[in-house]
Amino acid sequence: MSTKRCPICRKARVEEFAPFCSSRCRDRDLARWFNDDYAVPGERVNPEDIAPED
Repeated sequence: MSTKRCPICRKARVEEFAPFCSSRCRDRDLARWFNDDYAVPGERVNPEDIAPED
């Protein structure tokens, strides 16, 4: 039987913070998104091309 692990520190997950083990790991993951540490593959797009100002 395999137990799922926290994607940040690899400790056992806690239901309250799933899929993480603690609020610390959950916050570390959120900070990675805010700091652009994660990226979706593809060409860079200028924000003005997506939603030009009127």
